Amino acid sequence: MSENTFDFVKGELMLVDKPLHWTSFDVVKKLRWHIRKKLGLKKIKVGHAGTLDPLATGLLVICTGKMTKEINGFMSEDKTYTGTIRVGSTTPSFDLETEIDETFDVSHITPEILNDVANSFVGGYEQFPPIFSAKKVDGKRAYESARAGEEVKLESRVVNITKFDIDIVDFPDVSFEVECSKGTYIRSLAHDFGKKLKSGGHLTKLRRTKSGEFSVDKALSVEQWIAIIDGM
Repeated sequence: MSENTFDFVKGELMLVDKPLHWTSFDVVKKLRWHIRKKLGLKKIKVGHAGTLDPLATGLLVICTGKMTKEINGFMSEDKTYTGTIRVGSTTPSFDLETEIDETFDVSHITPEILNDVANSFVGGYEQFPPIFSAKKVDGKRAYESARAGEEVKLESRVVNITKFDIDIVDFPDVSFEVECSKGTYIRSLAHDFGKKLKSGGHLTKLRRTKSGEFSVDKALSVEQWIAIIDGM
């Protein structure tokens, strides 16, 4: 497709490889600003089909203009992630946003136990979102209450894991690939994985590689998309 054939008002689907430390909204805001500036618009609809945490990288599906009507459909698709779980320690946020709060012995863990525990999650399982998440409780984001030291109570939901493959070459760092349903929190999966191992665990790296039929292999960086927009 020629760069000049993009019609962001009529509606475009943009596959973005989200950089580390950016929020999903940071990406939307940056691209929307460049589209508005280039086209001389006061406003244009731009949204994403599924949040990625700031500490995650990878595929962010962004829609513009009339294509934003398709966002809910894209959000409902299964997702695929790769990443790393560090076994033997936990954090309140289930990832590296917060400091380690507890450590555990890992000497009892064997490769067979790791594989058995990973396989035990395949299928439907009841999952609680992390308290450091964007879930709203009484109109307030859960992470805002958690960071303020307030008690946060979140409801569980059943999610579906269709694949949970692990690689234990660098144990206690466990690399993984997970295919899962909409709404699955990989941070919670990492925490629950460690809990079942009786050793604790937290997420140290996360990358979304697929969302439905879309792959990060076809995604462009934020800078590449800006160059396309500005060069129109």
